[in-house]
Amino acid sequence: MRRVVVTGIGLVTPCGIGTKETWESILAGRSGIGPITRFDASRFATRFAGEVKGFDSLRWIEKRKAKEMDLFIQFAVAAAQMAVDDSGLDFGKEDLERCGTIVGVGLGGLASIEATHSVYLEKGPRRISPYFIPMLIANLGAGQISMRFGLKGPNVCTVSACASGAHAVGDSLGWIRRGTADVMITGGAEATITPLGVGGFNAMRALSTRNEEPTRASRPFDRGRDGFVIAEGAGILVLEELEHARRRGANILCEVIGYGATADAHHLTQPAPEGEGAQRAMRMALADAGMDRERVGYINAHGTSTPQGDVVETQAIKKVFGDHARRLAVSSTKSMTGHTLGAAGGIETAISALALHEGKLPPTINLDDPDPACDLDFVPNVARDANVEVAMSNSFGFGGTNATILLSRLRG
Repeated sequence: MRRVVVTGIGLVTPCGIGTKETWESILAGRSGIGPITRFDASRFATRFAGEVKGFDSLRWIEKRKAKEMDLFIQFAVAAAQMAVDDSGLDFGKEDLERCGTIVGVGLGGLASIEATHSVYLEKGPRRISPYFIPMLIANLGAGQISMRFGLKGPNVCTVSACASGAHAVGDSLGWIRRGTADVMITGGAEATITPLGVGGFNAMRALSTRNEEPTRASRPFDRGRDGFVIAEGAGILVLEELEHARRRGANILCEVIGYGATADAHHLTQPAPEGEGAQRAMRMALADAGMDRERVGYINAHGTSTPQGDVVETQAIKKVFGDHARRLAVSSTKSMTGHTLGAAGGIETAISALALHEGKLPPTINLDDPDPACDLDFVPNVARDANVEVAMSNSFGFGGTNATILLSRLRG
């Protein structure tokens, strides 16, 4: 079976614009969450979010092209350019029919829908932009990346709620393993900090309402958690077939060795008891890699800071890893980024790759009073040096969809 490696990473997150900026902020335990500035949130139960601050699309995208793109697409394209630059790839020297892109998105261009609906109500149908549909549809994240680099291989969008980005990475792994692609640009993007986005999650009572201290609102596995913090951004990785990367002298960050994807078939929004579906996703990823569970040293948890979800994920990890669960380091970087929904799997796979490559484990901040039901080593508040061989990244979503990515240091 062909082996697959990570050779480039691009991150646009509430913690920083750029991979270096985001990674340094996460290792320092700095929250990227603050009051909402995108719209007047004074009437909302939740008035804070993980916004990407200071993003200027024109650093990466021509002005005329940026007008075609919702913010989630701009994030995806910017992160993809960062990842390609990081990889050192020259697509002028590649067989573009063997290069593709899969980018996961949870909701698509919600901001464009809201803005265009207002234009329609105020000015009528003749004032609807001809770019409206291309701005809002979820697959234009991948589509715009494909057109930017001339990639003629797979051009696909995975839409599976908060597992979208992880499913994109896993599906990209499969394309390269099967021999039908050599290079895939993959990950996730999201930009739904809008009145309907925040209002909709508020209506479900899913969001934290800790309005007086937003930087402390995302507190996975802590007794005082009261819901997740909505956020935005993009995490894009360049995946390559190992020998393809070696031939061009690429800097290899880590290897992608396993993928698991399962369904709970249980409930619209609540996870299955004891995370039964999540358990199967983790076991599937381990089996896919032929990896003993004792070799896993770090898990980047889904860890959204919801009362039920964090307990269930803890239970699932303990079921899968048995006694070894007590020796695992587990952290939720959503404590700093917030929950970036469809982008989360891409961002957190990238963070897991950096953790392996750099030998540093990111913390779970705001973990001041651990929930007794969440009784693993969640790397509380301070990053940790650790030479971990294998890392796992979990992503779960509404509709009972589960995805697990398994990474390792390059072997042999």
